[in-house]
Amino acid sequence: MLSSHQSTLLLFGLASTLIFLGACAGGGVSVTESSDSLQPAATPVTFSPTQTLSIASQSKSENTSAKQQTKLTAQSKLSINSIGPIRVGMSVAQAETAAGVKLTRPDNRGCSYIRPQGNNYDFLIMVTNNRIARIDVRGNSRITTISGARIGDMESKIKSLYPGQITVTPHKYQPKGHYLIFIPKDRNEANYRIIFETDGTRVTSFRGGKRPEVEWVEGCS
Repeated sequence: MLSSHQSTLLLFGLASTLIFLGACAGGGVSVTESSDSLQPAATPVTFSPTQTLSIASQSKSENTSAKQQTKLTAQSKLSINSIGPIRVGMSVAQAETAAGVKLTRPDNRGCSYIRPQGNNYDFLIMVTNNRIARIDVRGNSRITTISGARIGDMESKIKSLYPGQITVTPHKYQPKGHYLIFIPKDRNEANYRIIFETDGTRVTSFRGGKRPEVEWVEGCS
């Protein structure tokens, strides 16, 4: 027989057990809850389509490939290594096929200029050893670079379009003029340049292509 004191302890223990089980059944205690779940949920970091585009355009500001410019038109834009679908390094025959336009014939010299036949294309193509080496934009041409630079732009605009990537050197023939040289940051593009010639205030011509040809001040002369 249990003493009255032992009976009281036994009844108290049973009561405590019943209260605990009732609490579990009622949701008062969640056995799956951990300290991790008490922490505030991490806010996911997302980028809007415009932010992604902005980052991509800055990192490749002048290297828009021919895949993105599938047709040669009067509005084709100049990059460091192409204009429309015509790319530096192509043969003349390859350039004709890519552009879908006949090109004038290069002469037999190591360096010569050709251009698309017709009046719609206001630029010249330098060919060295039957390969496209650079593209020249001169005169009253309205062709722009990928970033929108054009003949007639102020020097300050060119610098603002390419912050931290323009090197300025004196012009060989214009006493007050300059060469504003766009130098890409990507190592894979280290052999390419866009060079803007100015009269000291505004752009008078520009060209894009590979070194050393793009740096030849007199062109094929």
